[in-house]
Amino acid sequence: MRRKPWLDGWPLSIGLMAVTWYSVFLAGQSYEGASSLWAGWTFALPLMAILTAHEFGHYIAARLHGVDISPPYFIPFPNFFGTMGAVISMRGRIKSRDALLDIGAAGPLAGMAVAIPVLAVGILQSPIDTALPRGTLAPATGLGLPEVVGGYTQEGHSLLYDALILVLRGGIPDGQDIHLTSTALAGWAGLLVTMINLIPAGQLDGGHVAYALFGPAQDRYGQRVVRALPFLALLCSGVLVLRGELLGHGPASLMGNALAGLPWLIWWGLLRLMLRGDQANHPPTDDAVLSPTRRKVAWFTLLLFPLLFMPAWLRPQ
Repeated sequence: MRRKPWLDGWPLSIGLMAVTWYSVFLAGQSYEGASSLWAGWTFALPLMAILTAHEFGHYIAARLHGVDISPPYFIPFPNFFGTMGAVISMRGRIKSRDALLDIGAAGPLAGMAVAIPVLAVGILQSPIDTALPRGTLAPATGLGLPEVVGGYTQEGHSLLYDALILVLRGGIPDGQDIHLTSTALAGWAGLLVTMINLIPAGQLDGGHVAYALFGPAQDRYGQRVVRALPFLALLCSGVLVLRGELLGHGPASLMGNALAGLPWLIWWGLLRLMLRGDQANHPPTDDAVLSPTRRKVAWFTLLLFPLLFMPAWLRPQ
C-alpha cells in the first residue's frame, strides 16, 4: 500500500515544531527580561528561520533527488536557546556522489544564507559601551543566560564572527564592549549550529560532504577527527586557563575557562556512539564521480568549518 505523505511523520513534525516555537519564544522572553511572551520574537523568529532553512535545505534537496527522507523533527528544550535543533532521517539510499553532496551541503548553506544577514543586523543593533567585558552577552534569568558568579556569559568567537564585527563596527575599541541583542544572539547561534554540523565525521553534514569529495577514504579521515576531539578539548581549556591566570581572572572566570572544552568532549562521546558497529563507515554510493562544479561547492562548504570554528562555545566569566 502506498504511504500517505500526510501520515508520513508530518503530524509529529508539525507538533514538535509548534512546541519548539513556544520554547524558543520563552528563551527570547527571558533574554529580553520582558513580561510578555511575544517580546521574545526578536530572538525566536530569526533563530527559527535559520534552523528551518537548514532543515528544509536538506529536505528539499533530498526530494529533488528522489531520496526518501523524513520531515524535520524539531527538539524543544528549556535551555539557553530553547531548542536542541532538529533531526531528519534519510530513509532512502543516496546513490550518487552528486546527490550526496547536494543533500549534505544544502542544509548548512541554506542556514548560513539566513544566519549571516541576521547576525549582521544584530551586530549593527548591538550597543558598544563599557558596561560588560568585551564580546559578552548581557546577564538574564530563567531560560536565558545562566546566572553566574562573574555576572555574564562569554560567547565563542570565530574568524567569521570577528570579521563581521570588524567590517560592520570597525572592531571593538580597547576598554569598550559589545552587548549582543537577542537578534545578534540568534545569528551567532546560527553560526554555532552550522559549525557543529560541519564537523567532518560520521553522518553529520560535514561527513556527508567530505564523503562526496573523498569517497571511502573519508571513513579513515572521520575517525581521525573523532579521535582528535578530546585533545582539542584539553587544548582549548588549557590555553584559556593559562590566559586567565596571566590576566589575573577570578575563580569564577577560571572555572569557566577550565570547562570551556567540555562541549568538544560531549561531541566526542556522541560521535563514538554514532559510529559504533555497522555505523562506523559512511554508506557507499554507486558511483565515484563528483562533478567539477559540485567539487568546488564541496570545498567551499568544508572550508566554512575553520571560518566558523569556536574553540570555546559559551562559558561563565
